Amino acid sequence: MDLTIERMGAGGDGVAAGPVYVPRALPGERVRVRAAGKRGDGQAAVLEVVLAPSPDRLPPRCPHFDEGCGGCAVQHWAPAAQANWKRARLAEALARAGFPAAPVAETVTTPPGRRRRADLALKRAPGGVVLGFHRAGSAEVLDLIACTVLDPRIVALFAPMRAMLRRLQALRRDGSAVVNLLDTGPDLLLRTDGPLMATDRALLAAFAAEVGLPRITWAEREAPAEIAAQHGPATITFSGAEVAAPPGAFLQASPEGEAAIVAAVLAALPARLAGRGRIADLHAGLGTLSVPLASRGRVAAFEGDADAVAALSAAAGRAGVKVTATRRDLARQPLTAAELGAFAAVVLDPPHAGAAEQVALLARSQVQVVVYVSCNPVALSRDARAFAVAGWHVAAATPIDQFVHSAQLEAVVAFTRGAMPQRGSIRER
Repeated sequence: MDLTIERMGAGGDGVAAGPVYVPRALPGERVRVRAAGKRGDGQAAVLEVVLAPSPDRLPPRCPHFDEGCGGCAVQHWAPAAQANWKRARLAEALARAGFPAAPVAETVTTPPGRRRRADLALKRAPGGVVLGFHRAGSAEVLDLIACTVLDPRIVALFAPMRAMLRRLQALRRDGSAVVNLLDTGPDLLLRTDGPLMATDRALLAAFAAEVGLPRITWAEREAPAEIAAQHGPATITFSGAEVAAPPGAFLQASPEGEAAIVAAVLAALPARLAGRGRIADLHAGLGTLSVPLASRGRVAAFEGDADAVAALSAAAGRAGVKVTATRRDLARQPLTAAELGAFAAVVLDPPHAGAAEQVALLARSQVQVVVYVSCNPVALSRDARAFAVAGWHVAAATPIDQFVHSAQLEAVVAFTRGAMPQRGSIRER
């Protein structure tokens, strides 16, 4: 079939009338494709030839992109076009929620080569170990030799890690390796499908010393992790507070992305908070937002992961930061309207599924400002609907592209009960 690509889909595929979904195709292009079966409400297709390329098409920088690596979806698209697409996706998500005139700022795009977290798949193969990301839409693992979005210090671990894993008896068929680049160096969480032998522990200790890893933790499948080797502290600093990071801890994807999110959150708060100026930070994690928020008022941080709560509490105590951390499963036990009444502002950074239960209570609460940090436009749109129905306004919305070349989108959206800001007082869509 010869098709004209009409738009870019939410997953980073070109979409033609039908709809027909064509990975690696761009809006405006005339393409020749091969049908590849049903997909959702339409049909999947494989790109065969680009008959008339878009002026925004670029040669991909990574050798694995044309091999179908699932880590990137739009590496062949000009950066400005990617930024406009992501801004439009945030505007559309808010419009669907009931905010068609939401003021959406220009996209903040972080640089390539700065991703500080990698979740790598491992498979034992004849003659060695395959280490990398899955091919797009496939369970097959693509063996990586390079990556233009990851920090080079993580990429430098690929070859020595393969050599080590080939000798590791605990890796029988498959496993995973999560690498977090902390201030103290790369922190490795290794999951395997077999038990760790004494020779394996010696191998991991020698590997950590050789490549400069402060810590390696290990677990069999999904069991709790244990320290397999440690040569120094595994810490990261948030706004001056040093946090001892648990193994595999959640971090914002890049330092620049974290800084952009923090800046947008702080800018969304009023200059003077009502009442006693207390702020609730929901789904606080290690305190990425809790610690900088403490510069604006007393922070009550709520998080479901016990290790993260312990790490944040200890860090806040050492740094003398006004943060109190509490363990609480906010999906099962969201803060009630009465509890929310103690806060002048609420910041929440929920997981990918969003925070429907908590948002429903927030929309009916007496809180004046809610700042929602989203990693999923679909969940954001659904959750934001509760604010629209309750008569709230969107005071500011900032798209942040820290997963460059992917379809993922971060956003910081400020909801307020007050009157809409005067036209021109903030950047408008």
